[in-house]
Amino acid sequence: MAVLVGKKAPVFNAPVVLNGVEIAENFSLEQYVGKKYVLFFFYPADFTFVCPTELIAFQDKIKEFDSRDTVVVGCSTDSAFSHWKWLNTHQNDGGIQGVTYPIVADQAMTIAMDYDVLAGEYDYSEEGALVFNGTPQAYRGLFLIDKEGVVRHQVVNDMPLGRSVDEALRVIDALQFTEENGEVCPANWSKGKKGLIATQEGISSYLSNN
Repeated sequence: MAVLVGKKAPVFNAPVVLNGVEIAENFSLEQYVGKKYVLFFFYPADFTFVCPTELIAFQDKIKEFDSRDTVVVGCSTDSAFSHWKWLNTHQNDGGIQGVTYPIVADQAMTIAMDYDVLAGEYDYSEEGALVFNGTPQAYRGLFLIDKEGVVRHQVVNDMPLGRSVDEALRVIDALQFTEENGEVCPANWSKGKKGLIATQEGISSYLSNN
């Protein structure tokens, strides 16, 4: 598994569904460089079981992300038409109607490969035929990208393991705290708590007061 933290986020141009209704071509995260933080996450597939709980949970907290100057973007290896259908299916019927953030279609699986979250790989059989070994879907990868386009945090879950939206918000808070204050965030830090100065004296002071 590649570690992308500290590196520029891989660049792509791909189809996307915007605002739950509009299919567009050539969507790119580069449009946010210099303007917004990006929480870019992968999920395995449309019309499944854990996935709608995650996508709806991100939507339920979308104002929290907005207040942190952060855009949320989802991605799977389904087609844009599959995304559109899922987005226009009522939640009681297994859909995610009401989700408004962009959902990227990575049908060629190249984005998942670049972010190293694809649950399989291409290879050649003994007969020389191109085959895919594994599952042609993405693991539950999540990447926090700063305003310079650099990945600052990543986490990858196996397919059965849903993620915590609150933890994603906490990490955004931590990143923005360090950028604004020049301090670092200790274990279990959350918004409103003190950071610490990255010196031995700073660590000693923090430990003695906590």
